[in-house]
Amino acid sequence: MASDAVYFVVTDRFVNGDPGNDQRDQAAGDPALRTFDRPTPGARAEGDNVGYLGGDFKGIVDHLDYIREMGFSAVWITPIVDNPDEAFTGGKRAQKGGFWTDGGKTGYHGYWGVNFYKLDEHLPSPGLDFAGFTRALHARDVKVVLDIVANHGTPSYSAPTDRPAYGKVFDAAGNKVADHQNLRPEQLDPAGNPMHAFFNTKPGLAELSDFNESNPAVMDYMVGAYAQWVGQGADALRIDTIPWLPHSFWSEFTRRIRAEKPGMFMFAEAFDFDPNKIAEHTQAANGGVSVLDFPLKEGLAKAFGNEAAGFEELAGRLYLDAGPYANPYELMTFYDNHDMPRLDADDAGFIDAHNWLFTARGIPVIYYGSEMAFMRGAAEHAGNRNYFGAEGIAQARAHPIRAALARIAKVRQASPALQRGLQLNVVMRGQRAAFYRVYQRGDEHQIALVLLNKGDQPVNFDVREHLQAGRWTAAIGGGAVDVPAGGALKATVPAHGVEVYLLDAPVTDPSLKAALEPLRNRRVAAVPYAPPKQP
Repeated sequence: MASDAVYFVVTDRFVNGDPGNDQRDQAAGDPALRTFDRPTPGARAEGDNVGYLGGDFKGIVDHLDYIREMGFSAVWITPIVDNPDEAFTGGKRAQKGGFWTDGGKTGYHGYWGVNFYKLDEHLPSPGLDFAGFTRALHARDVKVVLDIVANHGTPSYSAPTDRPAYGKVFDAAGNKVADHQNLRPEQLDPAGNPMHAFFNTKPGLAELSDFNESNPAVMDYMVGAYAQWVGQGADALRIDTIPWLPHSFWSEFTRRIRAEKPGMFMFAEAFDFDPNKIAEHTQAANGGVSVLDFPLKEGLAKAFGNEAAGFEELAGRLYLDAGPYANPYELMTFYDNHDMPRLDADDAGFIDAHNWLFTARGIPVIYYGSEMAFMRGAAEHAGNRNYFGAEGIAQARAHPIRAALARIAKVRQASPALQRGLQLNVVMRGQRAAFYRVYQRGDEHQIALVLLNKGDQPVNFDVREHLQAGRWTAAIGGGAVDVPAGGALKATVPAHGVEVYLLDAPVTDPSLKAALEPLRNRRVAAVPYAPPKQP
């Protein structure tokens, strides 16, 4: 995945490619239960909705050119497993400004699995099941990242009456293997009732059922289900809520999945800004998965959002020469997603953020619509997951954020140094950043010098430190600069701009060699790591 850039879509909210699978008549006879088009109370003006809106596999396939034109080579989709066929009638009412409130919601997002072996009926079209979907993307050289959940199922208690759609788990044959029976967790009797054995007796997230990680049947069920989808073409897995299950569970789960598909890349959501906590999941003994880089995300929001902090806000969050991560270059870098407010920035802030994400270490992930600052600043139940649609795509095509994103993404797409190279910082302060990305493997060699300016005026760079002699080619502005031994590379970067100079040569400069050595030989911290003070 290191060479990829990932476009993340909430499938139901991207594009309705096939109205025939909308299931508009699903529970339509009861306003409390219907599943299609349920405006969030208090949020109609923002278009927020807690029902299904029609996005499906065909909507993604039909717009692959739109995604590929921006330089993305992977699409992360939300869970595809079967979700309840009616809205949830328990819990606190979902409304504008609410958080972890599920009353009135449907499983449009996919995270409320009922049958993890069965494809949700809102997603496929004739000839386009999940296997067909992955084939269609692979035919266009696009990978599929599948979002998976193993920690929980549906909301499972607090409804006025037990509902057939909630608190249940079914196997591949459609047999019921677990039933919460609308009981609170502490009321369950796992020892006396086989239908309760799948669940823990302690509360989890909201009213969601909490799966019993100590029950071997749970492990077998999850491995079997996700091995099925991997066998149908999923290229990578994104693991939801990984901290809610112990390391021992994930160690076994990842071992068994990789037995099915050796080398399977997985990354996880550990919603925490402490690098020591999220880095635990990257260690081989704990499953050896990558993680979404929440500590860096926190800095990106400060640097490129309305706070307009300097680049020094990011320097201490990279952990290039020491730190708790098994491999910082495999971290998934992002500034927002579906579980938090969208980035609150002006257009220039989005452009600056993309210039960073596609040149600095890590694998960039961009949330759908960010290419035109869609619903900027909007939180959950206030527009964060609004429907994008063909209308949004048409509008985004001409947007300056998208044009700038495509430009820098394609530079990364063509540069092994930007994809996989070590990062060596030269300056990272205020509105300016300069750093090297250096890739050397076999006969392939490339040195990139990245110059970033997030200020409102052009900035002059005069780079001498660790600069290797040679002909450096400007990947964006074009042209070349011949640098003599002991010389400097001078360049002017426009406001909110980026330039990448490339030198296709092995490292020979003694200063650069010496500076790269600690980065190449960085050790994984075996004890909690105290991050350095920011410069």
